[in-house]
Amino acid sequence: MTTILLFLTSLLFQTTMILFDFNTQSTIANWQIVDDVVMGGRSNGTFALNKNGFGVFEGNVSLENNGGFSMVQYRFSTEKVDAFTTVCIKLKGDGKAYQFRIKTNANDSHSYIASFDTNGEWQTIEIPFETMYPAFRGRTLNIGNYPGQQMEMIAFLIGNKKAESFKLEIDSIVLK
Repeated sequence: MTTILLFLTSLLFQTTMILFDFNTQSTIANWQIVDDVVMGGRSNGTFALNKNGFGVFEGNVSLENNGGFSMVQYRFSTEKVDAFTTVCIKLKGDGKAYQFRIKTNANDSHSYIASFDTNGEWQTIEIPFETMYPAFRGRTLNIGNYPGQQMEMIAFLIGNKKAESFKLEIDSIVLK
C-alpha cells in the first residue's frame, strides 16, 4: 500500500519529463538525419556524440537542385505529455536560426513547429506548446496549434533559404 501511495504521489507532483539527456554513454541509434536529398537537393547533415557527450548536429545546407534544409529527428514510443506545457532545450548554436519540431504521431505528414535563434553560447530555449504551429513542407496548415497531449517524434531543422554551414550542440531536451 505504501509503495502504491508513493508512486501515485510521485506522478501527481511530476514537474519535468526528460525526452533526451545527452552524455558520453547515450545511445543515438534512434536519431536520424533527413536531408533535402529526398527531394533532389544536396544538403548534408550528420549527427554524433562529441567527446563531452553532447549531441552534435552539423553539416552544410545547399540550395542546389531546389534544396535548402537538413534535419535530425528522434523517434520514440508514444509519450503522454498532457501534464506539461513547455519544451526546454539546453543547447549551443552557431548564431543561426533553427526550428524545433514535434509530431504527435510519427506517421503524421505534418509537424508542429517553433523557430528559435542561437547566439553562439550555451542557452536554454523554452518553447510553450501552445505556440507551436502546424506545417507541412513549409506551408502553415489551417488546424490548431500543438495540443500537447502526446508525442512520438521530435526534430531540429535548419532551412534559412541560404547556403550555409551549421553546427548545433544539444545537451538536453526536457518537458516542464
